[in-house]
Amino acid sequence: MQSFYPASFERDMGTSESEWKAALPRAIGSQVRWRWEGARQAVIDLPPGRLTLTWEPLPDRRIALLVMKRLLVRFEFEAVDDAARLAFMKPFDLTLQRGGG
Repeated sequence: MQSFYPASFERDMGTSESEWKAALPRAIGSQVRWRWEGARQAVIDLPPGRLTLTWEPLPDRRIALLVMKRLLVRFEFEAVDDAARLAFMKPFDLTLQRGGG
């Protein structure tokens, strides 16, 4: 878990686009207003600012016979301070975290 999230960053995420779209509402939470904007963008209201998420498919990751879908996800916070970014991202990351072991 991170202790700081910059205003703008990218992540290579091991998920398909359909899995991402299905998990996104749960990760955002029911207490936050948000909307889809186009096929590959979501805007989350974090007053007084917002978070814009955009994504695009990346080539599959292949390890021997394993094939993993990937997305490049861009996080763009506008007018959201450090504490508010952390408060939003901690549960967001926990919801999308994949277990292993």
